[in-house]
Amino acid sequence: MQTTLPKKPVAEKTYCYHCGDECLFEPILAHEKHFCCEGCKTVYELLQDNGLCDYYELEQTPGMSLKQPKSSEAYEFLDEEAISKKLIDFTDGKTTKVTFYIPAIHCSSCLWLLENLPRLESSVISSRVNFVKKELTIAFQQDNVSLRKIVELLASIGYAPLITLEDEAKEQKKTSSPNRKLYAQLGVAGFCFGNTMLLSFPEYLGFDGDEGYLKQFVGYLNFLLALPVVFYSAQDYFVSAFKSLRKKFVNIDVPISLGIAALFLRSTYEVFLGGEAGYFDSLAGLLFFLLIGKWFQSKSYDHLSFERNYTSYFPLAVLKWVDGATRNIPVSDIKKGDILLIRNKELIPADGILISPSASVDYSFVTGESDPVNRIQNDLLYAGGRQQGASVKVLIEKDVSQSYLTQLWNHSSFVKENEEQYQQLINVIARYFTMAVMVLATGAFIFWWQQSPTLAVNAFTAVLIVACPCALALATPFTLGNAMVMMGKAGLYLKNTHIIEKMATINRLVFDKTGTLTYAKDGDVTLGGRYSDDELQAIFSVTSHSTHPLSRKLHEHLSQRFAQKLPVDKFKEIENKGIEAAVNGKVYRIGSPSFCFEEARVSITEGNVVYLAIDGITRGHFSIRTKTRGGLKQVIQKLAASFKTTLLSGDRSTEQTLMKEVFPEETPMYFNQTPEMKLEYVATCQASGEKVMMLGDGLNDAGALQQADVGMAISEDVASFSPASDAILDAGSFEKLPTFLLFARRARQIIFICFGVSFAYNIVGLSFAMTGMLTPLLAAILMPVSSISIVALSTVLVRLVAGRLKLT
Repeated sequence: MQTTLPKKPVAEKTYCYHCGDECLFEPILAHEKHFCCEGCKTVYELLQDNGLCDYYELEQTPGMSLKQPKSSEAYEFLDEEAISKKLIDFTDGKTTKVTFYIPAIHCSSCLWLLENLPRLESSVISSRVNFVKKELTIAFQQDNVSLRKIVELLASIGYAPLITLEDEAKEQKKTSSPNRKLYAQLGVAGFCFGNTMLLSFPEYLGFDGDEGYLKQFVGYLNFLLALPVVFYSAQDYFVSAFKSLRKKFVNIDVPISLGIAALFLRSTYEVFLGGEAGYFDSLAGLLFFLLIGKWFQSKSYDHLSFERNYTSYFPLAVLKWVDGATRNIPVSDIKKGDILLIRNKELIPADGILISPSASVDYSFVTGESDPVNRIQNDLLYAGGRQQGASVKVLIEKDVSQSYLTQLWNHSSFVKENEEQYQQLINVIARYFTMAVMVLATGAFIFWWQQSPTLAVNAFTAVLIVACPCALALATPFTLGNAMVMMGKAGLYLKNTHIIEKMATINRLVFDKTGTLTYAKDGDVTLGGRYSDDELQAIFSVTSHSTHPLSRKLHEHLSQRFAQKLPVDKFKEIENKGIEAAVNGKVYRIGSPSFCFEEARVSITEGNVVYLAIDGITRGHFSIRTKTRGGLKQVIQKLAASFKTTLLSGDRSTEQTLMKEVFPEETPMYFNQTPEMKLEYVATCQASGEKVMMLGDGLNDAGALQQADVGMAISEDVASFSPASDAILDAGSFEKLPTFLLFARRARQIIFICFGVSFAYNIVGLSFAMTGMLTPLLAAILMPVSSISIVALSTVLVRLVAGRLKLT
């Protein structure tokens, strides 16, 4: 419905309470507030009815103008299923997730309101904003509300998404980059700085001359050149400082803004009332160098917050169906049109069409809901689901999203407490540091005022500018960011940089055995019992659907005799027990003794025993002699010298002798452990004050991996990509585990070194600034130099330590 504005002009200027625009015609008076149109009034009433008027307390007039709202037919195209499918990230028929690019996001009020969408629409499950990218991810109940209604709701409150099925949205994001404004501000400051320097050149050389009017004229020109510098180039500092003070919080932009204002006012006084040239050249130079520092910091953070390309970053692989056979390929090589074979518990890496008759997909990775969703042939399977049951073939419809796996791995369901406690500490330090700087600046101003007002202004301004905690704030992200890159190159892939700090505090290591310390590759398989060829071929077929290391080894052993797989029905895998399936009308069970109805267990002193039952009758067993990872004993010896170690295994104690040869004598070893028992042990250690790292294969250890301070999955293939893990260690880099832990401690020490250098810099700089010997211009130059020096120091030290530890 189009809004018709009143035609009667307004006598006095009145501004809309919602959007802040001037009411060009007679305003609408409602709820004792003025609105420029019915759209803004409607949004206010919508927020008021839902108790969301805190929106206006976070930011004055934060809303978008709605004088020309879109008609109800504007988003009618979203009712078309073919179109909506291209926009939706995920749906299981009940919960739907979609991500929109919203150009109107501009402040904390926007973020607050958009993340409170569930209060405006009860069918919205969650809404999360990526403020930097201006993206909004919404999960909603599609049975109760349509995609069109969601978009119309966003448009009605002033946050209409940019919807396109082509690449225009990407281009729009590029052109609306916040860096464009920074570049413009930097250009204005540079232009004005150069010209004020040029106009002030005779004065620098002492050529005052007798023409006082010329000197005054130059002062006026410099004043005019300073206006765009102060009111445009410096506006972000003033706005940030004002918002900070409104929220009763002092940020770093407060003292900088005071310094700029003091220098501008003092220079204006000198030009118009004192007959002097003022310090406009220093002011323009100050802003120019401050903005250079801001640009450098922005580039630095862009480097560290890059979209980590997990499709080529991780040691993950999938099975691609080629010419009637499968072969492993990296996730990064998946292309649209490929046919993938997804086995039990394996991740679906990209959206695709189900070719197999049916599938049961666990989307807890995406939605947090653990109940599997049944799908039939030709249904669309979304990336992030895990196949539950027999292997299925999937025709890939979309290329792997380079950021989607990142989003899944960082799902809120798997975020641990106190993830950002270190960053909170930095914020506290910066706040008190800023307040201390303001006290020192004021003290210096008062002390020097009686001797020389000019010296007092110089000292005040220089103190505010030179003492910047930017270097302090950069030390942590750059050190940890560089360390994360070094670890990734060496084969350890971390969820985020906070994991490095946690690794530095670990004092107990808890190991799973099968798939972690041992693996079935190159192991010997011995068949105990008599089986027909049909039964062995059935076992070969059933084990092909499992990702468990013992099943895979048995399948590999039987593949020497069989190539063709038989149809498998009703496949299911039960953690810590085994697998069950029907082949040619017979029910096969492969797994533990109790699972396979075995009472008289086979007695062996080495290796693993896998039992077989057919139609409820135990038929025999397979003994599988596993091998330990290369260099395992040396790795454990190095770790045991610095950490407490524990072995938790779901297998029987038949390999206790082998493990005793690897671990120190006093190491606790527990066998026949269920996933729940592993989790409980980790929690017990934590309750006694220990910091625990759990190392597992990512299959049956999810609970313990999630509970541990650091959960590390040992990766042989895609099955190890567990949402519960904090890190993924390439199995080929297992021998570097002691080095990774030592490197994490060294990284923490580097942070403290950078802190020390930063504090030393600030103490020296403050000492000179308070004496009045440091000009504001020189202080502005030193400020970005300090940040650059800390970044350089951090980078050099991290790379030096990584080189010495042979991680590069």
